Amino acid sequence: MSELGGIPVVAETARPRSGEKYVTPQGFTAVRDGIKARPGSNPPAAEPPGQPRAARLPAWLRARAPTGAGFHAVRTLVREHRLATVCEEAHCPNIGECWNAGTATLMLMGAVCTRACRFCSVDTGNPHGWLDAHEPENAARTVELMKLRYVVLTSVDRDDLPDGGAAHYAACVRAIKRRNPGTAVEALTPDFRGVPADVETVVDSGIEVFAQNIETVRRLTHPVRDPRAGYEQTLAVLAHAKQYRPSVLTKSSLMLGLGETEEEIEATLADLRAAGVDLVTLGQYLRPTVNHLPVERFVAPAEFDRYRARALARGFLECVAGPLVRSSYRAEQALNRNNAGLDNSRLGA
Repeated sequence: MSELGGIPVVAETARPRSGEKYVTPQGFTAVRDGIKARPGSNPPAAEPPGQPRAARLPAWLRARAPTGAGFHAVRTLVREHRLATVCEEAHCPNIGECWNAGTATLMLMGAVCTRACRFCSVDTGNPHGWLDAHEPENAARTVELMKLRYVVLTSVDRDDLPDGGAAHYAACVRAIKRRNPGTAVEALTPDFRGVPADVETVVDSGIEVFAQNIETVRRLTHPVRDPRAGYEQTLAVLAHAKQYRPSVLTKSSLMLGLGETEEEIEATLADLRAAGVDLVTLGQYLRPTVNHLPVERFVAPAEFDRYRARALARGFLECVAGPLVRSSYRAEQALNRNNAGLDNSRLGA
């Protein structure tokens, strides 16, 4: 094992532990799971030894282990076309349900982000301008093979690119639309450093939904998010997308359980609605590893119903809310006006 700046560097062939640096197949370094390991921590385990994570979570947060024919079929397609999915990279608890249903959220521009948000388990590094020129057509072919009528595209932040990757993102959308003209595309984008022209590049690509996550309340934006991200910056990007093309729906997501107050949740919902956001999702923050921010509280299912009612009263077209809800979860059902089919009252207490 070699070292870089005194930090162990692990080759990609030997899967690095959480918090360790490693060398990607493209030749640049990255940190596994995004946040460097703290001295004395045990990176692979997100919970203390002898206390399984599932046993420490409330009953309503225990998702089934991913398995099944549908799951393996989607995984095979993703591997064959060299695509990254936020389902895997962010350790989404819904991966089994979604992949067995034949849906996946594709993550564009690789699996290494230039930012290091304290809630996120996507690997962090500097790709130095690397992009996969085949990704637009590979993504389009995957959508075709999966027979998707609705697809969510997200991406890592690419501050190493002059336009934040907006042109590449738009190329992926156009390729998908050419091969799958009947497929609706939701773009869950990075903030492109707040540059309006880059936002417009993606909005002009033919998407139906433009999404960017506020993630948390104003007071907690830092340290929850990377210093280059910002509460006001996200609101400004969402507002610009809506003003630039009013026919495109706008969407954002808020995590709960990081220490926010009732008043701060209300204020964030008000700010999102004032920015013209049409759709909002609310879910429980879950700590990916011991190197990430701890959970301050587990929000009960009934509370999510209460927050949903408040959001709808503010004029959102829909608010999908529940403990395991993520921004792209059941996204194609967001306009069914039934909490995407979720019944929080049936979750275990």
